Amino acid sequence: MQKILVSACLLGEKVRYDGGDCHQPGVLEQWQQEGRVIALCPEVAGGLPVPRPAAEILRGDADGVLRGQQFVQRENGENVTDAFVDGAEKALALCIRHSIHIAVLKEGSPSCGVSRVNDGSFAKHKIAGMGVTATLLQRHGIAVFSEMQLSRVQQMLARLEPVS
Repeated sequence: MQKILVSACLLGEKVRYDGGDCHQPGVLEQWQQEGRVIALCPEVAGGLPVPRPAAEILRGDADGVLRGQQFVQRENGENVTDAFVDGAEKALALCIRHSIHIAVLKEGSPSCGVSRVNDGSFAKHKIAGMGVTATLLQRHGIAVFSEMQLSRVQQMLARLEPVS
């Protein structure tokens, strides 16, 4: 059975920066009951508390963050890049340990965003881009999907686990 890495907030864990969650009932709960799900909040895994001040990737460039050329910072200018990179590395280690090839991550997050993130201006302006964890996982061949792409995940699972 294929395991799936899932952003903990999507499973109802109160790990978001504001102390909330983004619970997505339905197929994620089914996969959790089947024992497929490995839950993780990369920001918490990287050592950040709950709640915590919001952080954004400068210019939305997670690839630059992973190359050490860009930063993740809070609105007050505090650099939290190391925590984001550490959390991404812990997510990758979990994927390797559990032979995970699929991740379902929270869209828009500076860690988990799959196709869009804030632009770093703290004006809630979204731009095309990926979060730090999503970028690192994708670099290592893990298919990353947002919570809005669960039907695509189901299709991929069907290809990986054909019914005999």
